[in-house]
Amino acid sequence: MKTFRLIFAVAACIATLPNPGAAQIAPLEAAQSAYDQGEFKKAIELLKSAASTYPGNGDIQLLLTKSFLETNQYDAAVSSGEKAVASNPKSSVYHRWLGEAYGGKADHSSMLSAYSWARKTQKEFETAVQLDERNFDAAQDLIEYDCTAPGLAGGGEDKAQPLIQKLMGLDPAEGHYGAGVCRAVKKDFAAADAEYAKSLESRPKSAERAYDIGDYFTQRGKADKLSAVADAGEKLAPQDPRGKYYRAVGQVLKGEKLPDAERMLREYLKAAKVRSGYPAPWEAHYWLGRLYAGQKNTSGAKDEYQTSLKLNPKYKKAQEALKQLGGR
Repeated sequence: MKTFRLIFAVAACIATLPNPGAAQIAPLEAAQSAYDQGEFKKAIELLKSAASTYPGNGDIQLLLTKSFLETNQYDAAVSSGEKAVASNPKSSVYHRWLGEAYGGKADHSSMLSAYSWARKTQKEFETAVQLDERNFDAAQDLIEYDCTAPGLAGGGEDKAQPLIQKLMGLDPAEGHYGAGVCRAVKKDFAAADAEYAKSLESRPKSAERAYDIGDYFTQRGKADKLSAVADAGEKLAPQDPRGKYYRAVGQVLKGEKLPDAERMLREYLKAAKVRSGYPAPWEAHYWLGRLYAGQKNTSGAKDEYQTSLKLNPKYKKAQEALKQLGGR
């Protein structure tokens, strides 16, 4: 009994001592909040300050990597990603995001250097999967790379197939999703449609994956599949506004329940995070334009397409839709 009292007394004393970890958590939480709200410049400033105080904190460097990617600062993303990996070379998550940074650099480099960056990208994804076979995001990144990249850059569908089959055993939803990614890259859309549908039927474990499938079916104009996407996503994350977006897009494509679709798109615009993984505001305005066009409300449709283009002047869908209505 005395031994336990001594342990409890020591524990109580320890609990009153300053916790250096808590000091590191506070700025990270503030930066994460800014990141989640799409305030990436604010997040970067908070994280830079925190990184100068805690240079060995890999989570600070990880969030810096993500923030730099959101703002298309690829050199900075690479630097932060490398620091995160250096802080913990055994972290599958760190390697995956360093791969994302290398991939962004590859996409924005000259042809001469792009292949070098691409091979680094592949290596990081491979390392992430080796460290954690259940890092499904890294696995999907690697599958997409292998199915997209030419042999000169280390790609090849034959390299992706064993991983796809492994995913089938670990999580059928992930396996079918990976197969769909590969088929879509090869422009075998009928097969991709079937694989993505099977992924939904296999019940994805994350709302992110469900809404990845939603992006594909939106591009394909598969209205009937979008309601299933929304059902799956809302079951996994009831407060996530993306379910409303994909359900509304499906209804616009069908020309059904348009007042409900309008309400859901407006609610999405109010609640959605402005960052990758979420349909952009200009996309929501484009679908509102499609909705109004379906109601023969030409003026309303033009307004929405113009709003879309104010947010993203290069958005081709809104450009084309506005042109069809005689606007500019």
